[in-house]
Amino acid sequence: MTLELGMLVPHTPRMCFEDQAPEFQKELVEGMHKTAKVIESIQPDAIVLISCHWMSSFHHFVDATPEHKGVLTAFECPELISDVPYHYPGDEQLATELVEAGKAAGLPIVKVNDPTYVWDYGTVVPLRYLVPNGDIPIIDLSVTWAANLEETYFWGKQVGKVLRESNKRVIFGSSGALAHNLVRGPEAMPTLAEQALDRQFIEYVSNNDLQSAWNMLSQYAKTAGVESGGRHLAMLLGVLEGDHYKIQNYGYGQSSGSGNVIMTFDPQYSKLNSSNPSQTVEAK
Repeated sequence: MTLELGMLVPHTPRMCFEDQAPEFQKELVEGMHKTAKVIESIQPDAIVLISCHWMSSFHHFVDATPEHKGVLTAFECPELISDVPYHYPGDEQLATELVEAGKAAGLPIVKVNDPTYVWDYGTVVPLRYLVPNGDIPIIDLSVTWAANLEETYFWGKQVGKVLRESNKRVIFGSSGALAHNLVRGPEAMPTLAEQALDRQFIEYVSNNDLQSAWNMLSQYAKTAGVESGGRHLAMLLGVLEGDHYKIQNYGYGQSSGSGNVIMTFDPQYSKLNSSNPSQTVEAK
């Protein structure tokens, strides 16, 4: 088993600089620091991350650049994220394996190896918390608008298969929100109905009922306006398919009407407890 951990993490712009994060996002900030400690304890060889803000039109992109270095000013919100440097190693070998597996499965996968490409804030913001020393190789994946949820889920399954068969210790992360019908006012919560849908989705995944989470995703994504149409969640569920997890929920918080959660999925639990199929959820 070389898929060491799954993650669902936020990237709200006001968290980019921790000292500027509003009080209502402190739980998210604390959760990100706790998740960073989990990552540090694992000492992974690489992190594969899908970002809702790397939005591709037709192809699934895999960033195989050996070195990720740049300065980010977010075009959506330059008043919040401006002049942010980043520097992380990449993993061209593992990225190439992902590309080849996707192509072999009949998917339109494109390998990107371009040192001039600048990361989006859905990638940079969480990594500032999760890998603060910039010392873990990163492979970034796009969300693809021409791909429906089924295709994205299938792509996630291919990614999960590659990671499980790799001789490297890898973490998979999904960077994005749940409910995402945005409104003006950063302190605004999702509507009560949207929060109820968020809670149901979280309950399903917390109970290792990934099939029910997948079954509700299409209607949930439409009703609650889930970020990227739910594609980042479809990818995560595809990657996680087939295992039993110890799940940690580190918190839920708002950002301009969106619902954001921090969760980790530890598949080592299934190996250590293979003789006991009962599932235990660790809550925050």
